[in-house]
Amino acid sequence: MHSKLTHTTGRIIIKMDTEKKNWHQFEDGTKIRLERKYDNFNRRHTEPINAIVVSAENIPEDSEILIHHNANHETNLIHNYQSLSGKAQADSIRYYSISESDAFVWRNGGEWMPLPGYDFALRVFKPYTGPLEGIEPELVKNTLYMTTGEYNGLICHTIRAVDYEIIFQDTNNRESRLIRVRTNGDEKAKREEEIVCINHNLTKELNEGRLYVGLDKSTAKPINKL
Repeated sequence: MHSKLTHTTGRIIIKMDTEKKNWHQFEDGTKIRLERKYDNFNRRHTEPINAIVVSAENIPEDSEILIHHNANHETNLIHNYQSLSGKAQADSIRYYSISESDAFVWRNGGEWMPLPGYDFALRVFKPYTGPLEGIEPELVKNTLYMTTGEYNGLICHTIRAVDYEIIFQDTNNRESRLIRVRTNGDEKAKREEEIVCINHNLTKELNEGRLYVGLDKSTAKPINKL
């Protein structure tokens, strides 16, 4: 059905289950509904971002991608594509034409891979070394440990507030997270590269176990325990 839709230059045609993020599945297979939008104004947390590629320039059809949390806006919605009926209106599947710059990562049955221009990273933390117990490590601001790309295995300084955390629904129907960072500029979107420089001293401290990395303070660990 959706094979009739074809992308234009700089766009990606996707289909999205707008209710996909509103469920959690336990290990025994039981599923419960999560009403995210009533107690949380963080759109990264509330908005669906898992999508399936219908047509794109450099991403295989039927690949799964993760997109920007504002990309499922009404301005990108493809109207009047399906026959008007009560069943179609009740269906949670919607079709969108989004900008290529709003797609961050993809997979086709395997591991998540960053799309060109992006890479994955973890935040950097300095652990407390004093006499007290239970003190959380301190975030090293504007600094990321890169886990893919040309900076893989290095701690880099970034411009301010660029550690964009993707909150998505994983294959086990549970929430999962990735941090993406722009490692190449985007001239069309007038967005600069977010990596400023490599810090070899901090990288050395990490490799010696004096720094932790992770998504947040509670999951941060020495590099040899990841």
